[in-house]
Amino acid sequence: MTRRLGKLLVPVSGLSGTSYPVGTAVTIRGTGGSVDGFVDGDWLPLAWWEFADTEPEDTSRT
Repeated sequence: MTRRLGKLLVPVSGLSGTSYPVGTAVTIRGTGGSVDGFVDGDWLPLAWWEFADTEPEDTSRT
């Protein structure tokens, strides 16, 4: 399954009950209208409008 990086566009609560604010970095698995998001192992069921894909940071530049 493909994993990619994203950031939250709205506050989202994880399965643990923790609320993650706008801008939180998430690891995303899946495609389509709903995907699985993860923050430090906490699962966030995400709808397409709750996150935006981000590009990995380019660490080769100094």
